Amino acid sequence: MTDLPGLKPEPPADQPVGPPGTFPGFFGPHAPQESDLYKCVHCGFCLQACPTYLETGLEAESPRGRIALMKAVNEGRLDMTPAVIGHWDMCLQCRACELACPSGVEYGKIMEATRTQVGQHTKRPIVERAARSIGYKTLLQSPVKLRMAGTALKLYKKSGARTIARGTGLLKLLPGDAAMADEYLPELSKKFFTAKGQVHPAKGVRKAKVAMLAGCVMSLTHAETLEATVRVLTRNGLEVHLTSGQGCCGALNTHAGEPDSAIKMAKKNIDSFLSTDPDAIVSASAGCGAAMKDYEELFRDEGEYSERAKKVAALTRDIHELLVEYDFEPPTGVLDVTVTYQDPCHLLNVQRITEAPRQILSSIPGLKLVELKEPAICCGSAGTYSITQRDMSARLGKRKARNVIATGAEIVATGNPGCAMQLDFALKQIAGDQDSENGQDSPTVKVRYVVDLLDAAYALE
Repeated sequence: MTDLPGLKPEPPADQPVGPPGTFPGFFGPHAPQESDLYKCVHCGFCLQACPTYLETGLEAESPRGRIALMKAVNEGRLDMTPAVIGHWDMCLQCRACELACPSGVEYGKIMEATRTQVGQHTKRPIVERAARSIGYKTLLQSPVKLRMAGTALKLYKKSGARTIARGTGLLKLLPGDAAMADEYLPELSKKFFTAKGQVHPAKGVRKAKVAMLAGCVMSLTHAETLEATVRVLTRNGLEVHLTSGQGCCGALNTHAGEPDSAIKMAKKNIDSFLSTDPDAIVSASAGCGAAMKDYEELFRDEGEYSERAKKVAALTRDIHELLVEYDFEPPTGVLDVTVTYQDPCHLLNVQRITEAPRQILSSIPGLKLVELKEPAICCGSAGTYSITQRDMSARLGKRKARNVIATGAEIVATGNPGCAMQLDFALKQIAGDQDSENGQDSPTVKVRYVVDLLDAAYALE
């Protein structure tokens, strides 16, 4: 095998990888590039930006510490042990460290590559492997199967099966932490949002034609917000195409170290979106928008799809970014409410969009916008992190919820489904804790998308 920059020669196929003292370092097509690994100069600017470091004070739970572990493994000084993998798994991939880094370390890229190495050269516990196969390689690959799973979840919650499972202790007998997973099951929309080739004409003069991502999780949990997004876009002169054949953006798979399945999903979206020759591609989910803007990097070595992926990346816009770009019409309807805004990590740290959501909120008559303490600290959702790292996720969720409550706001606005669900759960937890202490009902701050509030203001005109 010819050595490639940043790659170690791959060992013979019959040579096992894993026994102590034998791991040869990172290798293979998805290995972290050494040029990226060794950009880190260990200055420490990332420490105060890292949520897990702030919570633990541990060097190994910081970007600098995790990179040091990567270097040690890559150089053969350290085996890829469960303890080492555990420190990598604890990373939220919020990428706040990238904003703080003076050396331009692309931490998100090397963490994704490192997690791919973990999947290629180690065996995770059987329950985790089964969950990853069902989630990343089955449900997220198929919008139809995902909706079927969502329907089954609705039946589980409404039929009484959930009450029986909890009351009988059955959940405690199931493999993994089934009881924990049951506690954090998301609320689902009454009617799921589906993209099947619908075209929604622009109101008034047509400014542009946009293809809109329905997504995976958001189409099940926040279908009403996606419907509001369509109304807001058409109200502002944008013709909306919900192209058939699209599906999950692939972000969850990429972050989890499953690039091959992510590429497979992304190809469907690329073909779907480009079939309409849109002026822009819009996402109402910060994480999805960030993933599609990164398609160029994902398809760097994918030959014929590289240029198509580059085009999709260039056309992709976050909903707030798009509305400002096309001079959205300020509403005249009055919303007499105090709102604070939670910056989704992949909107702030990856897409670098901060002003557009605030501009939209500030345009709504009667709405008072108050800023949030520690706005750049992750809420702890981070895709599947709230399931795989429940304790740390809960700590960060409550930290964010307390900061939200401290503003005195009635509503916290955001722009990502994971953030919305995490905030809603954490705020209810805090309210419940206060109820237990005070013996009375505490008001719960409501969670809304920015586009929901804009849509509500338009409806009041």
